[in-house]
Order: sequence, then C-alpha cells, then structure tokens
Amino acid sequence: MEVAALSGFSPATVSRALRGLPGVSAKTREAVERAASSLGYSPSPWATALTTGRTNTIAVIAPWVSRWFFSAVIEGAQEVLAEHGYDLMLYPLGVQGEVDAQTLSKRVDGVLALNVPLAQRSVGNLGGFGVPIVTLGSAIEGISSVLVDNVVVGQRATQHLVDLGHRRIAIFGDETGESRGFPVAVDRHRGWDMTLRAAGLEPDPALVYSSGFSINGGEAAMHRCLAQFAGRDRPSAVFAVSDEVAIGALHAARMHGLRIPEDLSVIGVDGHDFAYLFDLTTISQPVRDQGRIAARLLLEQVSDPEHTPTAVTVGCELIRRGSTGPLRHPERSAS
Repeated sequence: MEVAALSGFSPATVSRALRGLPGVSAKTREAVERAASSLGYSPSPWATALTTGRTNTIAVIAPWVSRWFFSAVIEGAQEVLAEHGYDLMLYPLGVQGEVDAQTLSKRVDGVLALNVPLAQRSVGNLGGFGVPIVTLGSAIEGISSVLVDNVVVGQRATQHLVDLGHRRIAIFGDETGESRGFPVAVDRHRGWDMTLRAAGLEPDPALVYSSGFSINGGEAAMHRCLAQFAGRDRPSAVFAVSDEVAIGALHAARMHGLRIPEDLSVIGVDGHDFAYLFDLTTISQPVRDQGRIAARLLLEQVSDPEHTPTAVTVGCELIRRGSTGPLRHPERSAS
C-alpha cells in the first residue's frame, strides 16, 4: 500500500509492475520500481514464483561437493547464474543416490548434473516434468552436455611418459566402490591402454590400481604398488587419473624414499589449484570454464524450452613440471 501511495498507482498496478507481469507500460514500471526502491521494498520471490511459474533457482546435482573438481565447477556456474539473478541449490547425490524428480521439478527452473553415473535414469526423468537439464562430465542422450574427451586425456598423459622413455607405466584410478559407474576413469584407462599399444608396449594388468579420485586413494595405491614389486621391476612412472590421486601417490612415494622424478615420474589430471605447490605435471582441463559454459547452456534452455540440445567438448593441455622426467634406470623398467 505504501508503494501504491508513493507512486500514485493502484495496488493492482503496483503488484503487476513489481512482479514483471505484462500490461504495464515501461514508464509506469519504472515509476513503481523507483518508489519501491526508495521505501526499501522488494517483492517476495515466492509470490513471484506462484505468479510466473519460475523459482529463479537452479539445482546442481553432484556426487560430492567437497572434492576440488566439483567445487571449482560449481564456482564457475555460480558466477554465471548470479549474473542472471538465479540462486543455486546444491543437491549432494552420493554415489548410490537417486533423484526425486517429481519433487525437485517443483523447486527449480533447471538442473545442472555433474558426473552423474547410476543416477542417470532418475536425472533423465526430470525431462518428463519439463525441467531443462545440462550434464557436465557425462552424457545422456538428448540432453545438453559439457565434456572433456577423457580418452584423449589418457592418451596425452601416457604419451608424455612414453616420450620420456618410460615403458612400465602404472595407472592409478580404476574403479573403486565409490567411483563405480563413472565413465571418467574408464575412458582415461582406455587412453592409457591405446597409447601403450600404439607404442608397441603390451599393457600389464599388474600395473592397474584402484584408487578412486581422492588423495587417500592415490596414497593407498602407491603403497600397494611398491609393496607388490618391493623395488624389483617396479614401474618407473605413474599416470594418476586426477591431480588429487597424484598428490597422494607423490606423498607415499616420498615416504618410501623415492626421489621424484629420478626414481619415479608421476603425472595427474585436472590442473588443480594446488598442483604447482607439488611441482606436479598435469593434463589441465578448464574446470571453472566448464561450469560457466554449462550454466549458460542451461539458462538458454530455461529461456527457450525448445532449444536444441548442444554437446560442447572442451580441450586439455599438458602442463609440464618437475614430477616427470626422463627414464633414469632402463634396467629396472625392462619388461
């Protein structure tokens, strides 16, 4: 009522102007907004949602929100969403989690799904309720996505080690209970396998270790690896499927007295913010940019539900640091 009195328009006109409804001239809307601003008034988002059918909220579904990759993606997405007046709602999924598609569809205008494995079916069900979806890190047919080619990532990491003369190259990152169903490790493993074969090297199953994507997983994998070979015919290099795995592997290797890279070369993936602190060679991917791209794709679909699904593939880059070096002990790495 105060806004109506100050602006000189009826309460009904003020209500329509503040909620962005049609039938109000630009001049009238400006006058009403100026009056509302002077009184410190802002319309209730819940009332606006009831009228427009929009919540101005985007859900981000992720298996974890504490891992660096996911937090960096969310940071990039949040920048874009905030610029366009959208709130972000985190929906931690857990590996075995399922999405209550019907309930979520009533609470948000769109969904950004990060690396969804087992929940793909329930995430896809959101489309049946008219909710726009964009996936990042995994692809669902008929849904927009943002991806890095993880086979290429595996190839570039392994080729770097091969070019340095390494022949016995372990891979840390095969599936564990927590990562089962995610395509990332599988595709990076495929790149490792393809590159070794192209170099005339037979991939050794004994050099494949489960680690998941965590620092603890990388550390445990390195302890198992070194215990298995006990200094005899051990690998001269390790391809870790994430920088966090690589950091754990480096820590364990140094605990065993190995010099990096004289005794062991280690390469990771991601371009982690702290990779430089560990002098870690990595295959860097534009993580925050992926979040920004995915958010823009999603907002396009929110604005235009008939928008054609788009798949965006981003590149990767080798950043060479001190954790990788030429093979120093050929006799230890003979097959």
